[in-house]
Amino acid sequence: MKKSKKLLSGVFTLALAGALALSGCSGNKAPAATPGANTGGDKGNQTDLASDGFQFGETPFKFTYYVNYDWWTTEPWGASPNSKWVQDNLHITVEPIQSGGAAAQKLSTMIASKELPDAMMMDRGPDVERLRQAGALVPLDDFIDKYPNLKKWAGEETLNMLRSPDGKIYQFPNWFTAAPTGNDGWFVNKKIYEELGRPKLETFDDLHAYLKKVQETHPDLIPLEVGREGQGVEVMFAGFANDHPSQFSYMKAFTQGDKLVTIYDNDAYKETMTFASQLFREGLITQDALTQKEDQVKEKLATGRVAVFVGGNATNLGREGHNALRSSDPTAGYEFIWPLAKPGVDKNKIYPNGYNALGWNVNVITTNAENPEAIFAYLDWMTGEEGQRIMFFGPPGSYWDEVDGEGAPVPNDKWFSTPQEEKDKEKLEAYVWAGNATYVDTTKSKIEANLPEEQRNWGAVAQLNVAWKTSHNNTQFNNIDPAPDTDEGIILQQVNDIAKEYFGKMLFAKNDSEVLSLIESAKKETNSLGYDQVLDFRTKVWQENLAKMSGK
Repeated sequence: MKKSKKLLSGVFTLALAGALALSGCSGNKAPAATPGANTGGDKGNQTDLASDGFQFGETPFKFTYYVNYDWWTTEPWGASPNSKWVQDNLHITVEPIQSGGAAAQKLSTMIASKELPDAMMMDRGPDVERLRQAGALVPLDDFIDKYPNLKKWAGEETLNMLRSPDGKIYQFPNWFTAAPTGNDGWFVNKKIYEELGRPKLETFDDLHAYLKKVQETHPDLIPLEVGREGQGVEVMFAGFANDHPSQFSYMKAFTQGDKLVTIYDNDAYKETMTFASQLFREGLITQDALTQKEDQVKEKLATGRVAVFVGGNATNLGREGHNALRSSDPTAGYEFIWPLAKPGVDKNKIYPNGYNALGWNVNVITTNAENPEAIFAYLDWMTGEEGQRIMFFGPPGSYWDEVDGEGAPVPNDKWFSTPQEEKDKEKLEAYVWAGNATYVDTTKSKIEANLPEEQRNWGAVAQLNVAWKTSHNNTQFNNIDPAPDTDEGIILQQVNDIAKEYFGKMLFAKNDSEVLSLIESAKKETNSLGYDQVLDFRTKVWQENLAKMSGK
């Protein structure tokens, strides 16, 4: 498959539902897999396996795998069509290790006891470096040269950004990309919006007026849902100034000239928190914003109890809620809208989304692994065309039987006849650990363009029309945080704890003056910890990243 010059990319959580559908394309039959051989079926996919590398199927292989997030539960291996296909055809079995809702504690315990799993998914940055410095990670450079797919699809520039201070690569990127991605943003309840006359929703003034109207006419509804941990407030921040990506709010710092400075000096942040606190005081934001879990958010959306949503993962949460509502009422659902802004802010300079050429996170292979090459070979297969086809779109014979001339799956009758809710239950995306957004999203975009409107996927349309168009390139901020066991890392953890505490206090403030006073208090308290040392560290790494990206 030839790499497109213009690639559209997305994020892992768009499941098979995001695979979209394609009609009217001729293709080649995808034959049953032959262990140790190219199982893709299309002639353009002969580089998926290394001829002299680990051969799938010759010897059954098992490895342990841990995902370092509180909220992630790794699904049982073999329970989904794609993991079952891997088990039956590649003879690979994965034994999940769960975080139990306490990822940081779990990781620290495994490190202390020297009982690390064979492989892990985790964020880039401090934790990876902590493991590398402890000699717990396997360098991947030789494998990258030996196996074809990661080098082909990620490219040298992206891989070089993953190099550790010793010059070696220890990280296998997940959902690397060549173009904007993102799932965050805004959507409205269609029925309520239409019932109230579809008023203009472009500015925060428009939003406030609309939420008040919802509150008056539908007191049983949540006017504005902001997701778990009030994440929607961070997304909202992007609309209060031109060229202010939500990344600034998340990292509690923003660019000022050639430096990174504290977010508490940022006027857009002050306006964001003042506005959010006003909405909270007036009962327009869900009152359990700081304590609710994502499952509770999903339940609200699935039952239509939300008028407006702003937050992270909006294209997927909205898709699930939209499909749930439409299953009982074809006229119900949600509508993704352009991000709202302060009057005077350019709508084309609002960035609630951000993308990193390196992707979402990374996989690492530990020195506990008996056969690290086999694990790498599996990840490399997964990130290639065949792996992405099977793991993201499902194995051949399920929702597709053929591929077109460029290796894209051609959905079959089962795809069209299976209710969306049934497809979602298969949780295919839960097993995509080496996502290749370049391949997946180019394929999705091409397929989506060929569908009639009534068959288009809600989440994919939201990405194509809004989310990806409002995404900022945040590659420059890669790995800017210090290692957690350094002086700067300890300070940063304390700063983050204080920031979280004050975020809640600001929402609960009695008036705007109290919000501004709390921001000043947060600034003084974080500065007293030595936050300037962290900002100096971040600035140095940020400038180094900019130099790498410019080829210096």
